[in-house]
Amino acid sequence: MIEGPTPEPVGSEVLVRVLAAGVCHSDVHLRDGFYDLGGGKRLWLTDRGVELPLTMGHETVGEVVAVGPQAQDVRIGDRRLAFPWIGCGVCDLCLTGEEQLCSKPGFLGVFRAGGYSDYLMVPHPRYLLDIGDLPASRAAPLACSGVTTFGALKKIGPPLARAPVVVIGAGGLGLMAVGLHRAMGGHSVIVADIDPRKREAAMEAGARLAVDAAAPDAAQQIVEATKGEVCAAIDLVGAVSTARLGMDCLTRKGGKLIIVGLFGGDITLSLPLIPMRALTVQGSYVGSLAEMRALLELVHQHGIPDVPITTLPLALADAALDDLKAGRLVGRAVLEPTG
Repeated sequence: MIEGPTPEPVGSEVLVRVLAAGVCHSDVHLRDGFYDLGGGKRLWLTDRGVELPLTMGHETVGEVVAVGPQAQDVRIGDRRLAFPWIGCGVCDLCLTGEEQLCSKPGFLGVFRAGGYSDYLMVPHPRYLLDIGDLPASRAAPLACSGVTTFGALKKIGPPLARAPVVVIGAGGLGLMAVGLHRAMGGHSVIVADIDPRKREAAMEAGARLAVDAAAPDAAQQIVEATKGEVCAAIDLVGAVSTARLGMDCLTRKGGKLIIVGLFGGDITLSLPLIPMRALTVQGSYVGSLAEMRALLELVHQHGIPDVPITTLPLALADAALDDLKAGRLVGRAVLEPTG
């Protein structure tokens, strides 16, 4: 635990009192201190420029309690969602609206202090989005779980409305993806997960079919159920077995494997099949500020996807991360400071 005086905003900074902070699987990797690159190699936090000690938490809703003298368009008492994927603001990617891809990022909860705290300092009001009357605990996961799956689904393009999509992993992101897929006018979604409880949750969320990802014939089941028409597979796990499953589901030409998860490992691909099938293997990293705004508009029109939420006091952050790492959690855990 890190204790210190409540910070005071300067310049364009805005201080919010944290109302809710989502617990994301990325935080598990941050706590572990590394990412598994496969082949025995690791990417350590220090390799990314992360400075320790770190206050994690990048899915945050808070109430504005103080503003710097240059902070505009925000008032004391506003309830806002903090967009965490903040860039340097001056590079080409930032200037074109892709701050989440900045090579010198200042992400909240990764490179800056995050929302596992009583207070969160946000560098500029543009990163604070109005959530209206949305419950804080349900709105907080939109900052990562929501915008990440929204961004991945958008990368599918027009086929989203015409052909089945496979979502691999039915955790918090997977269940969010099922709900957003429907709100975005998707054709149908097939979910694959190793946990029967999560497969059941996916069916309740609106999946057309839920398949055991560990079954030897998982890909065959999906191909047969969809008559080989899967247009895209979104891998929300990012493990060796899940990436292979995603690729094996893409039997039609022009399919996309979109890798989101950071579990780790590496895979070997048959190179001739990539051009012969016109396949795309694409990474998708969170989402842009414009996508965050578009997601909130979609939510206001269609409602927040009904992802199960478990609320816990901030003091149980470690327990929530343990449950998430062990696969015991269905849906999303959200921390609520009690001070």
